[in-house]
Amino acid sequence: MDSVSDGNWRMKRSVRYILALAVVVWGQMNAAPLLAEEAVSPVTVTVVDRPWDNGDSLVATIQLSAEHFQELHQENTASRIILTIAEENNGLYVPLAEYPPNDGNWEIDDAARTLRRIVSGLHPRHDYYFRVRWRDPAGDERIVAATSQAVSTKRQWFLGDKWVLAVVGFLICGAVICFIELAKLGRPMKVRKIAGLEAVDEAVGRATEMGRSVLFVPGIQDMNDIQTIAGLNILSHVARTAAEFDAKVEVPTSRALVMTAARETLQGSFLAAGRPDAYNPDLSYYVTDEQFGYVAYVSGMMVREKPAACFYLGSFFAESLILAETGNSIGAIQVAGTAQPSQLPFFVAACDYTLIGEELFAASAYLSGSPEELGSLKGQDVGKIIVAVGIVAGCVWETWLLWPA
Repeated sequence: MDSVSDGNWRMKRSVRYILALAVVVWGQMNAAPLLAEEAVSPVTVTVVDRPWDNGDSLVATIQLSAEHFQELHQENTASRIILTIAEENNGLYVPLAEYPPNDGNWEIDDAARTLRRIVSGLHPRHDYYFRVRWRDPAGDERIVAATSQAVSTKRQWFLGDKWVLAVVGFLICGAVICFIELAKLGRPMKVRKIAGLEAVDEAVGRATEMGRSVLFVPGIQDMNDIQTIAGLNILSHVARTAAEFDAKVEVPTSRALVMTAARETLQGSFLAAGRPDAYNPDLSYYVTDEQFGYVAYVSGMMVREKPAACFYLGSFFAESLILAETGNSIGAIQVAGTAQPSQLPFFVAACDYTLIGEELFAASAYLSGSPEELGSLKGQDVGKIIVAVGIVAGCVWETWLLWPA
């Protein structure tokens, strides 16, 4: 009996153990969903190369837990997410930005609970490490996420945020090529008449009749100024007309390189007119680099020799009014042109004809009639129209966005 009782006791104890184990397993299985629902998912940070850039930026995306995201968006919250960067994994991590507040560079996705930021100003093909720190209301900070591997920047073939500029560039270049081909086929290119250029023959002819010289001043800047080059292009036409009329053209310059270029221009013009023997290299000469020293010489020469026609075409500053008033006092026909807005009023007031702004740069195409130059001029007009339409459309769009509902 004793052995039977002992066996029964052992069996009952084993059954109790099995039942207890079953209860524990059943409880864990039923408690697991509740624990998973209440558990706080970890914060993660993902950093990738920014597509279509020049290799100086990365895109960092911070995935927040529901608890962190809710706490960051509470009113007057003192909690912060801080994004830091380092060039070595165990190196010094420098803070890049924190949230909140939003400085305009954070992109927030409420549905996905993510913060996205473009990190710019980095070195191309360089490794970087990132960490995300959490600052609680008490001011204590701890690392809540970090990149496991180094992330490097890569330079792309094309900047994606410049695609509008690329489209406009293709349109303008295409318009220039199209108009050049049309001009080569004999299609007439209508260009608005420029009174100052139409008066070149009149001014040179008057100088020939009076037996006086023609004065040409190509500005006071060097050959690296586009206005000086535009002025020398007009000098080519003036010199050729003077060679045909047998008039003297005098070109005092304030830069040695401009003097050399003016001599080459004069020689080519006299040669094109069929009068190379009439060319005199001393007609173009260097005076001084000093601004008012140059103006004093030219003004004195104008008073002594009294040229019948004066051309001021190039870049000018305070000397513009002095030259124009001196020429006006001797009764010369004066044609001026510059892209300096502050000097245009003086030329307009004291000269007979004035080329305003882009008329100076369009003069070469206007005078030569070359298909390449005329086509380029018309193609640039298309570009101006595109820019003007873009400005108007942008103003209308911004006004519409800011208009109160």
